[in-house]
Amino acid sequence: MRILHTSDWHLGRQFHGQSMLAHQEAFLDHLVGVIEEREVDLLVVAGDVFDRALPPVDAVALADEAFAQLARSRARVVVTSGNHDSATRLGLNSRLIDAAGFHLRTEPDRVADPVLLDDEHGPVAVYGIPYLEPDLLRARWDLPARSHQAVLGEAVRRIRGDLAARPASRAVVVAHAFVAGGEASDSERDIAVGGVALVPTGVFDGIDYVALGHLHGRAVLSGSIRYSGSPLAYSFSEAHHLKGSWLVDLGADGLVAEEFVPAPVPRRLARVSGRIDDLLADPRYADLEDAWLQVSLTDEVRPAQAMARLQQRFPHAVALQFTPASPGGPTPVARAEGRTDHDIALDFVTAVRGTPATAEESALLLEACDAAAREPDADPVA
Repeated sequence: MRILHTSDWHLGRQFHGQSMLAHQEAFLDHLVGVIEEREVDLLVVAGDVFDRALPPVDAVALADEAFAQLARSRARVVVTSGNHDSATRLGLNSRLIDAAGFHLRTEPDRVADPVLLDDEHGPVAVYGIPYLEPDLLRARWDLPARSHQAVLGEAVRRIRGDLAARPASRAVVVAHAFVAGGEASDSERDIAVGGVALVPTGVFDGIDYVALGHLHGRAVLSGSIRYSGSPLAYSFSEAHHLKGSWLVDLGADGLVAEEFVPAPVPRRLARVSGRIDDLLADPRYADLEDAWLQVSLTDEVRPAQAMARLQQRFPHAVALQFTPASPGGPTPVARAEGRTDHDIALDFVTAVRGTPATAEESALLLEACDAAAREPDADPVA
C-alpha cells in the first residue's frame, strides 16, 4: 500500500501580513498530481487543515475545492483535526461523506474506529487521532494525569484494543501531537500543559506507520514514525527547511520504502544583514529581490524610512530589525526633575536613533505629550 503523508496546511494563514492563499492552492494542486502520478492508495493529513478555528471564507472555499478533488482521486483520504482547527466545524458531516472515500476523524471518542483498507498483503486499519486537549479529556476518559502523554497513551490503548480483534491487520496511526525527537519552529502554537508538551515515541510501539502533524519541520523519529512538516514555510525560522510530503510503501511486515517528495516553492524565504546603502547598491544581493526577506540593518544610526527604501529594491521584504554593528551602552536615563515630557521624549529619540528629531517630529511628539497629559474626565467648560 502506498501512503502519502502531509499535515499542517494552515489554510488562511498570512505571512507577515501577506496572503499565502495562492501558494497554498498551488501546493494542493501539486498534492493531487502526486496522488495520480505516483499511484497513491492512501492520503493522510495529520491535522491543522486551517490556521484558526474560524477560518476566513476564502480559506474554507479552498478547502472545499481541495477536498472535492481529493475525493475524486484514486486515493482514500483520512484527515484529522489539529490544535488550530475547530474539531466540530472540520468534522461536520463526517459520517455522511465516509461513503465517498473521504474520512474525517475529529472526535476523540472515535480514535478506535478505523478506516479499513486492503491490499495484496491483506487488511490495513487506519486510525485517526485528532489533537487531544488534556484538560477536556482527563475527567471524560478518567485519566490518571493531566498531560499529553496521558491522553495520547489512552488513545493508543484504545486502538490496541481494537487491533486485538483484527490480528491479521497492519496498523497506521495519524496523529497531531508534539512527540519527542522533532524540532519546533517559531510558527507553531505552544501546546504545553504544566510546562510539558512532549510525548515519548514509545507510546506508538508496534504500530506499522505513524504519520504525525504539529511540528512544521520534517523529521524521522524512528523507522516507522515521521513528521511531514508544513508544506510551506510559515516563519523565517523555517527558511532552511525542505518542505513536502512523505511517500511511504507499506509491505506485508510494515514499512518497506520511503521517499520525501518536495513541495513547490512559490516564493523562497531568506535573511540578510548589512548596512542599508550596501544592501540597496551591492549586486551580490540581486538573487534576493524576489524572496520573502527578513532584513537586519547594522547601521549605527537608524536610517529614516528604512522599510520603504528597502522595498524599492526588495519588494517582498516583510520583516525589519535593527542590530547596529557597534551598539553603544545602555540608553541613558535623563533626569526628569524640572524637565517637560516633551524634552524627555526628544532626548529618547536622540539616544535611540543617534540623531535629533526633526522639527516635524518634534511637533508631533509635543502633540502626543499634550494629548496624553489631558484629563479625559475633566469638565471641558471649566
